[in-house]
Amino acid sequence: MALSARELMQRHLVCVSPDDPLSSVQRLFFEEEIHGAPVIDDEERLVGVISSIDLLRAAADGLDSPGLDAFTSDPPGFPAAEGGLGDRLAGQRVSDVMSTDVVSVEADAPVSEVARALRENRVHRVMVLDRKRVCGVISTFDLVALLEEDQPAERGGPGPARAGTT
Repeated sequence: MALSARELMQRHLVCVSPDDPLSSVQRLFFEEEIHGAPVIDDEERLVGVISSIDLLRAAADGLDSPGLDAFTSDPPGFPAAEGGLGDRLAGQRVSDVMSTDVVSVEADAPVSEVARALRENRVHRVMVLDRKRVCGVISTFDLVALLEEDQPAERGGPGPARAGTT
């Protein structure tokens, strides 16, 4: 039997609201060490997705010639430097930059369908839905971990075990 999206998905979801300020989302991404999150409305419906790329585009918007320094983060715990990322994101909301064209799969979808959705849509994460509600997320890193697990170790032993499978 083929592995399903439900079996591979990450269940710990960090969600944001369409009304959240982008500066808060940037800090949340840093603290949670993530690069994207589903956007959920007051009725817990999936209305979009936001990624680090969306934050970078929002920060670069209006700059004549954004260089790499346009995307550097202010160090946590330090006052934001004038013109820093936090300043450029101030006043903007998730709803201003989120993608509403969300790529999703049903929880019972085979992993091959997840991989196809990622590749065909050129995205790094898909939302997993169960009865139209977000129940998980699968990223390209989750698929890479799955491939690693199926490969024998260099010295002939089994591949690394997935967390929670032993």
